[in-house]
Amino acid sequence: MITSLAFYVFSAVLLGSAAMVVTSRNPVHSVLFLILAFFNAAALFLLAGAEFLAMILVIVYVGAVTVLFLFVVMMLDVDFVALREGFQKYASAGLIVGIVLFAELFFVGVGWQIAPNAPVLRLSAIPGQMQNTRAIGQVLYTNYILLFQLSGLILLVAMIGAIVLTHRDRHTSKHQNITRQQQRRVADTLEVISVRSGAGVAELGIYRPQANRTGVHAASGQDAHVLAGEAHAHDGAPAPEPVQGEH
Repeated sequence: MITSLAFYVFSAVLLGSAAMVVTSRNPVHSVLFLILAFFNAAALFLLAGAEFLAMILVIVYVGAVTVLFLFVVMMLDVDFVALREGFQKYASAGLIVGIVLFAELFFVGVGWQIAPNAPVLRLSAIPGQMQNTRAIGQVLYTNYILLFQLSGLILLVAMIGAIVLTHRDRHTSKHQNITRQQQRRVADTLEVISVRSGAGVAELGIYRPQANRTGVHAASGQDAHVLAGEAHAHDGAPAPEPVQGEH
């Protein structure tokens, strides 16, 4: 009696949370309802005697996948208003896909057949030496190993496709040029000068990088004043005089 009551309670909460995942407008609320659905599904697995599947559902999906979804939704700050702008444009295509999906589910439900020996197997005693974890491993990694590997390959292809579709090359970011770095000479980036003690900016000038045909090198103090004068000449303003200071 208690087991049947717990089954109906967990099933009702599972169906309600699954409906809220789809109908919630806030994606954060959808992820939270998804976590609730996973917990109730794990409870149903425990009632069915599949404790391994229950722990996997809680540890893997609740502890890793849905938490990752929640972090991504909260940290990316996606403009969902802009995403819903094209809803009316693709409403007809989505309706067609939904009708096809429900038609397939209908045909699967109509053609569903229960094996004749299913009630007997359900009521038969479980061998004492066979554990649930060992039985699942026997089925997945021995009887259906090819299908299991094929499903993993499909998930790998889907992951690569999602990365390729969402990857964007940002031109504002810095890109490394390996060829230019290997062809760079010491004279292009380094200049050794003799500076006397007490020399200041008025005597040495400001050293700025100056591009040339082969790379970038540091301009001398005299060249810095010349470059500054040329820049002000292009702007229409007179070149500033060097500031005299104490040495």
